[in-house]
Amino acid sequence: MKDNVYFVSGIDTNIGKSYATGYLARKWNEAGIRTITQKLVQTGNEDVSEDIALHRRLMGTGWLPEDDERLTMPEIFSYPCSPHLAAEIDRRPIDFDKIERATQTLSGRYDAVLLEGAGGLMVPLTRDLLTIDYIARHHYPLVFVTSGRLGSINHLLLSLEAADRRGIRLHTLVYNLFPEEDDALIRQDTEEYIRHLLKEKYPEVRLEVVPYIPE
Repeated sequence: MKDNVYFVSGIDTNIGKSYATGYLARKWNEAGIRTITQKLVQTGNEDVSEDIALHRRLMGTGWLPEDDERLTMPEIFSYPCSPHLAAEIDRRPIDFDKIERATQTLSGRYDAVLLEGAGGLMVPLTRDLLTIDYIARHHYPLVFVTSGRLGSINHLLLSLEAADRRGIRLHTLVYNLFPEEDDALIRQDTEEYIRHLLKEKYPEVRLEVVPYIPE
């Protein structure tokens, strides 16, 4: 597999990872980097990944052949919860070989693959495997999503420290303005703090500010 798979995670559930993933894929495609998105494990759906559907809407591509082939959504579970529990409820284990074959195929077809996880870095995929350890095992560079909500700085710093300890390389930090936060003062100060953090500790990391775009 080419070294072109980027794992997308974030500080929490409902932080706008799917929105940021679709936005970033569109931007990379517009820059000439042929990019596709993939969902590691989709929960809370039956047949089609709602996150992949959101990606395509934001990318403006419509449904792709790889979506029809289920390469972009290789594992879907019905209950909206952590992947380890969703798999137990549906009474079948996550097929990691199937996921990795799909990722490898996408990697061969495209310049870049944005592989979106579920929830944050410490979300369990099984009772014995955390998302962060899956990322480390595959040496995926990290695209990490944060926001301007109160408490996000704390969650961001804890997550980056955990990633650093496992040798995970931070590629892009995404400051997501969607969903829009009410407190403009906190939102602005959070962005200033992030810019200072990257300058001092992660000077090689890209900062991507994702705007709120009302539909």
